[in-house]
Amino acid sequence: MKAAFISDIHGNAVALEAVLADIEKKGADKIYVLGDICYRGPEPKRSLDLVRSLHTEVIKGNADEWVVRGVRKGEVPAPALEMMNREREWTVAQLSSSEITYLEELPSQLHLEIEGAEVAAFHATPDSLFEIVLPHADDETLLTKMMKPDSAQVYVYAHIHRPYIRYLNGKVIMNIGSVGLPFDGLAKASYGIVEITDGKVSTSIERVSFNLEKVVQLYEEVNYPNAEMMTRVIRNGRI
Repeated sequence: MKAAFISDIHGNAVALEAVLADIEKKGADKIYVLGDICYRGPEPKRSLDLVRSLHTEVIKGNADEWVVRGVRKGEVPAPALEMMNREREWTVAQLSSSEITYLEELPSQLHLEIEGAEVAAFHATPDSLFEIVLPHADDETLLTKMMKPDSAQVYVYAHIHRPYIRYLNGKVIMNIGSVGLPFDGLAKASYGIVEITDGKVSTSIERVSFNLEKVVQLYEEVNYPNAEMMTRVIRNGRI
């Protein structure tokens, strides 16, 4: 079975459409969504509509939580707090109350069995929507913070917008990067594939081009509150 994991769409429906087309071309059997669907992009509603049309398992990310209840002091750098809440208010205005309830009620983890192998998937860590574990984290951090439950063979997460794959104690941990807002300097959408056949596990990070200037244009057309900064991120692939 070939499973695609996507996350951190951030209201970038243009990138999401490109990724979904690439997933179809690669013949994935299933798509899983690891959160951060709407916030910080020009098309929050269309992004959510596309995700819901997949009729698949979806979990909550920190940005989904922010849409529901706002960004709180201490969760982001102090100078960014006011602007990020303005962005949140704009996003909420584009969504219906039922769509916000949908985000609120999303679960926080996935525990999957794929062809006899256990896969654990979560947004940031198994215990937090917000904690940051970067690609260069030491083995002990990965073992204690990320690799839960111990019975899983593959651990998949998102949140940091910087994809990587590491191998530890015979197991795989992978970050699938971001569909809508990559931060690793490559201005292409990112997602992960986990393929399990007859007990053999293979993983890959896929990068997909999308129409950057179309997204920039959309930020401007909708009068997004933080358009200048966000268009810089889109064009440069870094924050």
